[in-house]
Amino acid sequence: MKKLLVILSIILLGLPASCAPGTVVSYVIDPEKNAYEHNNLGIMYVEEKDYYAAIQEFKIAISLCPKTQATAVYFNNLGKVYMTIGYPDLALDCFKNSITQYNLNFEFYRNLVECYAALGKASEQLEIYKTKNETPYDKVMLGLLYEQSGDIRKAIFVLDEFAMAEPHLLITPAVKMYIQELVNKIM
Repeated sequence: MKKLLVILSIILLGLPASCAPGTVVSYVIDPEKNAYEHNNLGIMYVEEKDYYAAIQEFKIAISLCPKTQATAVYFNNLGKVYMTIGYPDLALDCFKNSITQYNLNFEFYRNLVECYAALGKASEQLEIYKTKNETPYDKVMLGLLYEQSGDIRKAIFVLDEFAMAEPHLLITPAVKMYIQELVNKIM
């Protein structure tokens, strides 16, 4: 019996020493990962048509990670929800922010133009972009605004001009595909 107690006490005394190094579990809080998860929850809520919850999840995602390329997607998703529930004035700021965060996604420009149309500002913006030529992306907006106003031929011309001038940008293949859609529309 004494031998068993001695062996057991040796084992128990040696146990904390063998377990001590590296046993502390540390959890790193990663805001980018959490923002991604909140965005996915927002998308899930949109599919379930729970728009208030989706808006809150997208806002959480934006606040967790405010200055990254992924934030542009979160802003775009938030803007699409605002457009769905009938608040294009709130969506306008979201779409502008998405383009500011990442200006190489063609969908962001299309959503912004749709928002301008919903607000009744498409013709006003068309006049602004006719004279605005600060960046190559202004031509993308101009082409989309021409298409929104019904002048599809001019839209094709302006977008094609952009595609020829900027063949190596990431947005250019999407613009070329859209040009093809417009060409098919008028044929």
